[in-house]
Amino acid sequence: MSSKRGVSSSTKSAAAASIVDDKKDNKLKGMSGDCSEDVLIEESCWKVQSVEFQSIKDDPAKIEAMTVQELRATLRKFGVPTKGRKGDLVFALKHFMGKKKDGENSQELEERVSINSLKNISLQKNTKRTSDESCIVSINTVSEVSGFKKSKRRMKQSPVEDEIVNVDTEIATTKRKLSIKTDDLITLPQAEPWTVLAHKKPQKGWIPYNPRTIRPAPLTDGNSVKLMSWNVNGLRALLKLEGFSALELAQRENFDVLCLQETKLQDKDVDSVKQCLIDGYENSFWTCSNAKLGYSGTAIISRIKPLSVCYGLGIPDHDSEGRVVTAEFDSFYLVNTYVPNSGDGLKRLSYRTTQWDPSLSNYMKELEKSKPVILTGDLNCAHQEIDIYNPAGNKRSAGFTEEERQSFGSNFLSKGFVDTFRKQHPECCRVYLLGLSTWWTEN
Repeated sequence: MSSKRGVSSSTKSAAAASIVDDKKDNKLKGMSGDCSEDVLIEESCWKVQSVEFQSIKDDPAKIEAMTVQELRATLRKFGVPTKGRKGDLVFALKHFMGKKKDGENSQELEERVSINSLKNISLQKNTKRTSDESCIVSINTVSEVSGFKKSKRRMKQSPVEDEIVNVDTEIATTKRKLSIKTDDLITLPQAEPWTVLAHKKPQKGWIPYNPRTIRPAPLTDGNSVKLMSWNVNGLRALLKLEGFSALELAQRENFDVLCLQETKLQDKDVDSVKQCLIDGYENSFWTCSNAKLGYSGTAIISRIKPLSVCYGLGIPDHDSEGRVVTAEFDSFYLVNTYVPNSGDGLKRLSYRTTQWDPSLSNYMKELEKSKPVILTGDLNCAHQEIDIYNPAGNKRSAGFTEEERQSFGSNFLSKGFVDTFRKQHPECCRVYLLGLSTWWTEN
C-alpha cells in the first residue's frame, strides 16, 4: 500500500535508517525487528476494512442483521466507540456510514482506517512501554514504511548515511501527521446517545428528544400518577447486570407504576423475581408465555393498588404469549402490551395487521365505555418517518411496513386515540424510543 500523503525524501531516508538500524542492533527503544511484517499486516487490514466498508455501504440492511459481537468488531475497525446495547451499536454504525457516505472521500477514509490499524499493531507490540514519546516514535516509523514501500528496491541500492534516527524530528513529524482528520472522528455522548439527532435525512425543524430539556417538570398537585414503560429484553439478565440498580431507577424517576415488556420469564421465575422488588412497590402483576417458554411476557409493578387486574384480550388465539396486562385504577384503565413483531421475512405481518391490531383496538374501545384508557408498552411500530433512522431503506422492515403503519392509523388514530408524545412534541426525533409510544382515549 502507498500512503495517500506526500512524504519527503529526507523523511523517507530517516525512516529507512531507523528500520535498518533496528534490524541490526535494535537500538531504537520500542521498535520491533519485523517492520516489514507490520507493513504486510497494515496493508491487509486496510484491504479487508475497505472491502467491508464498501460491502456495508452497498447494502446497509446488513447492519440490522449483525450480532452484537459483529457490530462491535466492525465499529472498532473504523475507530468508533463500541459501548452500549445493540440499538446503540446499530445507530453508531449507521451514523458512521451515513457520515462517510456524505462527507468523506476514499483517501480520508483510508487515512483514518490505516492510522487506526497502525495504532493497534504498534500498541500490541509495545504493551510494556510507558513513555508517550516512545509510542509516538513507533507509530510514526511504521507509518513511514508504508510511505516508501514502492521505492524499496531503489533505497536498498542506496547507501544509508545515518545509523541513528533523530528522535526529536520523528516526534515532530508524527504529531503533524496524526493531527490530520481528527475533526472527522465520530464522538458519541455514550451516556446520553439520544441527544444526537439520529436520522438519515432529517427535515428542517426536527430536533433530538433530550429528556433533560424536553420532559415536563414533575407534577406536584398530588392528583397525578407517573407511569413508566420499559422493554427490558430479558428481566433476569437485567437484574444481574453490573451497574444496574432498581432502587436508583425508582429514586431517580419516582414513578408510581412501572410497565415492563419482553420480560422473558417463565411462571416458575416470577416468585423469585418478586423477592427483588424494592420497598413500596408490593403490587406486581405478571403474565408469561405458555406457547414458547422464556419468550415475550409483560408485567405491571405499582405502588398504587389497582381496583382490578386482568390478563390478555380474552381471545385464546392471542393470549398464549403473555402480551397484555390490564390494571383498573380509580379514574382510568392502564393497558400494558407487547405487540407481536411481524418477524423475519414478515411471517407474522398478516396476523399482526388483520387479527392482533383489530382485537386490541376493540378491547380498548370496550374498556372505554366505562373509563378512559391508557395504552402503553412496546407497540412495535414506527408510525411516521420521523420515528425511524432510515425510512427509505426500511419500507419492508418489520415495524415500518405500509401495512403496519396503515393499521396503526385505522385501528387507533381514527378511533379517537392520540399519540400523546407526538401531540406534545411533533418535531422530536426519538429513534432511541422507537416503539415506545403512549396512547390514550381522547375525551
